[in-house]
Amino acid sequence: MHDRTLLSHHLLRNPRYPALGLALFASLSVMVATHAAPARKKRPAVVAVAAKKKLTGQQIYAQQCASCHGAKGEGTKAYRKPLIGDQSVGQLARFISEAMPPGAPKKCAGPNAQLVASYIYDAFYSPIAQARLKPARVELARLTVGQYRNAVADLLGSFQQSRPWDARRGLRGEYYKTARPRRNERILERVDPEIRFNFGTTGPLPEADDPYQFSMQWEGSVIAPETGEYEFIVRTEHGAQLWVNNRREPLIDARVKSGNANEYRGALSLIGGRAYPLRLEFSKGVQGVNNLAKLKEKPPLPASLSLEWKPPHRVEEPIPQRCLMPVAMPEVFVVTSPFPPDDRSEGYERGTSISKAWEEATTEGALETAGFVATRLRELSGAAEGAPDRETRLRAFCRQFVERAFRRPLSSELEQTYVTRQFADSPDLETAVKRVVLLTLKSPRFLYRELGTADQDAYAVASRLSFGLWDSFPDAELLKAAAAGQLSTPEQVQKQAERMAADPRTRAKVQQFFLQWLKVDQYPDLSKDPKRFPGFDEAVASDLRTSLELTLDAAVWGERSDVRELFLGDKVYLNGRLAKLYGVSLPADAPFQPVSLEPNERAGVLTHPYVLASFAYTDETSPIHRGVLVARSLLGRRLQPPPDAVTPIPAEAHPNLTTRQRVMLQTKPAACSTCHDLINPLGFTLEKFDAIGRLRTRDNGKPVDTTGGYETRDGKAFKFSGVRDLASYLATSEDSQVAFVEQLFQHLVKQPAQAFGPQTLQELRQTFATNNFDVRKQLVETMLKAALKQ
Repeated sequence: MHDRTLLSHHLLRNPRYPALGLALFASLSVMVATHAAPARKKRPAVVAVAAKKKLTGQQIYAQQCASCHGAKGEGTKAYRKPLIGDQSVGQLARFISEAMPPGAPKKCAGPNAQLVASYIYDAFYSPIAQARLKPARVELARLTVGQYRNAVADLLGSFQQSRPWDARRGLRGEYYKTARPRRNERILERVDPEIRFNFGTTGPLPEADDPYQFSMQWEGSVIAPETGEYEFIVRTEHGAQLWVNNRREPLIDARVKSGNANEYRGALSLIGGRAYPLRLEFSKGVQGVNNLAKLKEKPPLPASLSLEWKPPHRVEEPIPQRCLMPVAMPEVFVVTSPFPPDDRSEGYERGTSISKAWEEATTEGALETAGFVATRLRELSGAAEGAPDRETRLRAFCRQFVERAFRRPLSSELEQTYVTRQFADSPDLETAVKRVVLLTLKSPRFLYRELGTADQDAYAVASRLSFGLWDSFPDAELLKAAAAGQLSTPEQVQKQAERMAADPRTRAKVQQFFLQWLKVDQYPDLSKDPKRFPGFDEAVASDLRTSLELTLDAAVWGERSDVRELFLGDKVYLNGRLAKLYGVSLPADAPFQPVSLEPNERAGVLTHPYVLASFAYTDETSPIHRGVLVARSLLGRRLQPPPDAVTPIPAEAHPNLTTRQRVMLQTKPAACSTCHDLINPLGFTLEKFDAIGRLRTRDNGKPVDTTGGYETRDGKAFKFSGVRDLASYLATSEDSQVAFVEQLFQHLVKQPAQAFGPQTLQELRQTFATNNFDVRKQLVETMLKAALKQ
């Protein structure tokens, strides 16, 4: 096999990771592909000389490696990638000994390989060396797309009366015995968990209703679990209207029944983690009939009603109780202008790049917002048309708008620029307001963070807290604390962070983090071979996604909030449809509920069926993908993709081998072993679960071998008999703890943790351990560190 092929065999066919993971420690291994072995001049016998003269690792590197990799591992024209990573010295030495130099491996072996590996590691390869050579810094960053939409929504929402969330779930319903609701005709009021009724020919309350005419109306809010477009669906044989996030115009208007249509749809964009006002009206009447007594000589027509939705990337379903609230919240303005995606090259969303597309998107967003403000000017400003104080009220509204958008009090100079001058230069008051909105939302003071402020400025601290926990701007209480000088001590900041951590916006951001931590935030394609996995369809995949989200939510926001439960718990949320597929006895229409699924075999999120199915092929498991997930996300190891892709060995090529045996066969060459010595043993521990996450004991007719292991950065080796051993290690490992606090920091702050000090990660890990690995407390500790830049 050609050397270049040996290196590239790692790439898998999973479309989610076109270059994932098998990621050899590409920085060194690609040397095989970039050195031309046959035609080069004969090398001097460096090894023999080195042994004789007892050269240092630096000297051996200079003679054998620097010509391709640069004096400090920075790369050259021959090999452009820098030598950086987090393999241990022992792993580097083994790779050098077995695969270097290209075309003549094992020429630098034994003590010399150890010397070179130690030098490379300490001089420029390790994370510590890189931090020393290139210290991280806090970068000036624009708002991310999510921060922009959240900030605009809260900016306009700050001019409405806020309401606290209600802990109850469902919609408040009123039932009337007439086709048109009248207070004196109301016969029942209650909270319904879902809107899914089949009244038949008797009506909702047979003992009190006229089956020929009756009506109901429900009011409350709908909670969007994620950001995206939602399609709402009303199914009924009679008249209905639905309002969502707009009290003026119905999203669905089917009040007057015409033809045979029984299904009505309407779509709109929502921001995840927020509640939107919802109102549904239903009526069964006697339209077009003047003689009701004559109509009643005929049997009453049947009546049914259901309120459903299709969330982003999901299937149609009745809106579940957990996403309904019996209190109507204020409307939320959602910017729908498309934005280019944020940079995620470092593993988390960052606003560190500016493009023409992003600049145009912010302009469209500002225009969209200005248009909305113009249509709701009276509600937002309190200025009625024709009122003698209208201009005064509009000026006050605009001043508050600019001040809140900039997250700090306005100086007289800024007020003159953004408000006074716009009113003076505009032909009418409405135009002046639009200009203020446009100018404000295009200002760097809105679009960028902490522009021109001191590190410990109280308003900058407030912004760090709010954008860290909410991806949005500070609320009134936070700004009040900043104005009073009550954000200068750790105790003061901690008090605010604890208050803010209980907000639904924090819960939404934390949920997003855990999905990103498990690398399922991008909605993998879970199509499976119907012959091998009958019953696994789009609806099951959607239910599994919901199951994982409920499992995460319970672990993080439950009584303990202990991250170790995410590795050691055995409960999985199942409904009737999932229970049937995974061998649990539940009624077919059972709602989601926690179930102890194979308690001696399952290991928290590691064995959640959605995660296992996401990191598998359509017809078989993928130990490599699963191993990469554990190595990269859960242990924080840096794996770079190899330069080329090859197709994994198909099962039919070796019909007598298990998946484990095929993977070992393909990753056996020395050029592969450095990376796969890390990846494979982690992935093999999960082989007891098939491509949809069901427990199995045999693979291709042979007993499943789940033994595996892990070698730490400092060379310590651990052996695992299966996934329970791996989970126990992850729950107590310092590697996994540091990886978790680092990724949480990056997700919240959107800056590298090292930029806040070389000891930041270790200090956060120690605090995490002191607090018994409480995730909610870690949110507060992270923001305390970031807000005060301690």
